[in-house]
Amino acid sequence: MTLDTDKIDDAALAILSLTLHYGTQVWKGVDWDITNRLHDKGLIEDPRRKAKSLTLTQAGIERARAVLAQEFGKSP
Repeated sequence: MTLDTDKIDDAALAILSLTLHYGTQVWKGVDWDITNRLHDKGLIEDPRRKAKSLTLTQAGIERARAVLAQEFGKSP
């Protein structure tokens, strides 16, 4: 599958804008409310750890792949 990186860049920028503060600054990571919701849905393991990384569940990996293909795949 070929990905449309312009769509991915737009989605990442939109997600980053959810943490906008001090006028123009955003957090490098994903908002805690988002990670909490993903955990509640069973898509990631508990995000309340000291590690800066998150662990996707098998359901999370499957959902991520489906969304990538549907929303960000390029038409041949």
